[in-house]
Amino acid sequence: MLFTLLILAVTSIVSFVAFSNRSLIDDLILWPPAIERKKQYWRLITYGLIHADFSHLLFNMITLFFFGRVMEPRINESLGEFGFVLFYVGGLIISILPTYLKNRHNSTYRSLGASGAVSAVLFAFILYAPWARIYVYFLPVPAIIYAVLYVGYSVYMDHQGRGNINHSAHLWGAAYGVVFTVVVNPGVLSTFLEQLSQPGM
Repeated sequence: MLFTLLILAVTSIVSFVAFSNRSLIDDLILWPPAIERKKQYWRLITYGLIHADFSHLLFNMITLFFFGRVMEPRINESLGEFGFVLFYVGGLIISILPTYLKNRHNSTYRSLGASGAVSAVLFAFILYAPWARIYVYFLPVPAIIYAVLYVGYSVYMDHQGRGNINHSAHLWGAAYGVVFTVVVNPGVLSTFLEQLSQPGM
């Protein structure tokens, strides 16, 4: 889980520095016109290094820690030493692309946080262990049930278009995590379906 810890450490350090450094936020945040007009493509990745506040950072990093440490060796086994890093960076890019394309001419839109990539890690894990317990506010919930509720809530909130949370990134990140995992390890799909039929596993 070396790279999981490295991603966690770098994200935490940059986020903490950015909490009191507005210019750093401005340089890293996803601001579509900066990509559209100035070709600052790095923002499609660096937005995931900064967070709105400590609770936003903490939730993402705790989730990354618990599920990244399980998924890193699985992904690296299939793709090599840097497989998990490529998967995570891909999650940052793919999860935010629809948001960027939708808002590429919107000078008032901004987005930040690693939630899309973290969703990719979480949903990749759910394919391997759909009945594992995920603790939501200290309450144990089967992973597959959490996935259904998570997707349903994100779809609803995305359609509502209220609040400051990018629910679209959550959904696209989750979809990316599932598709990536199935492409890299096609056998996981049959194992997932078999486990679904055996809730006691």
